[in-house]
Amino acid sequence: MAWYIEYDDGRKLGPLSLEEAKEAAAQDASGYGWREGFADWKPLSQIDELQEGGATMMPSATPPSRGGGGRYKADEIDYTIYGEDMQFVEIELDPGESAVSEAGAMMYKDPAIEMDTIFGDGSGSQEDSGGFFDKLVGAGKRLVTGESLFTTVFTHKGSGKATVAFGAPYPGRIIPVHLGEIGGTLICQKDCFLCAARGVSIGIYFQRKILTGLFGGEGFIMQKLEGDGMAFVHAGGMLKEITLHEGQTLHLDTGCLVAMQPQVRFDIEQVGGIKTALFGGEGFFIAKLRGPGKIWVQSLPFSRLAGRMLSAAPQGGGKDVGEGSALGMIGDLVMGNR
Repeated sequence: MAWYIEYDDGRKLGPLSLEEAKEAAAQDASGYGWREGFADWKPLSQIDELQEGGATMMPSATPPSRGGGGRYKADEIDYTIYGEDMQFVEIELDPGESAVSEAGAMMYKDPAIEMDTIFGDGSGSQEDSGGFFDKLVGAGKRLVTGESLFTTVFTHKGSGKATVAFGAPYPGRIIPVHLGEIGGTLICQKDCFLCAARGVSIGIYFQRKILTGLFGGEGFIMQKLEGDGMAFVHAGGMLKEITLHEGQTLHLDTGCLVAMQPQVRFDIEQVGGIKTALFGGEGFFIAKLRGPGKIWVQSLPFSRLAGRMLSAAPQGGGKDVGEGSALGMIGDLVMGNR
């Protein structure tokens, strides 16, 4: 009979007999156990077979990965996304569970949920739980990707259920992604991370191809979310999830890519001839994504929205048309708009 036990500090035991697994669980019940028939690892305290008098089971095969890298297993959170154009996500926490977000993303919370600003990301990785230098490196990576040096952790310290909500920063859609179901890693555009379950690591991803980094729309640096829990990222406008099969290629405006699985190849390709490049409105290059893997695309990149707003502003050369008023500027003065 084979059992496997792992702890968040990196200890791994197994294969173990049932009696050995019971003894290990009795000595330290803070770890996770697995045997054949389990869909995933379970906390030792929740496995009846490892308690005194538990039933015996058939021998086990090799267990699946529990996330690796020394990270904590992410909290299992429930959530609901509200709204259409200006969405927010409400996360339901059990006692002891936590959610992490960037500073300023919170919309509301129950009083039983306590806020704590930390220098790490709550993932339990070396850059989160190590020494000051390790934490400084992790914080520096988040700063490079457009995020804050600090992360806010919301922990349910009461009893029963409690909720905390996080709002999107501009019109668009919130994308819920279960990292454990897509291989544990998601590559996404800078500054699109909204919130996640505690245990998700927020890191950095470098584009190794010079041309892709220069003209791919995302630059050389993108965000990398790792773990086995829920993560929420934000996209502008409407959203579409596309699954690319092996060898399937999709051409995409360089600013419309939100996120992708790491196995998707991200290259750039020149747009047609000189006339198309100059007057086609898409620039000289277009993104080329090749499967297999999933990608998420947005209809309204924030850079495009900001550019339109800036060009329409009077300071940017735009013209005030009086918002339809027959009196124009005089009407604005009378109505108190100037």
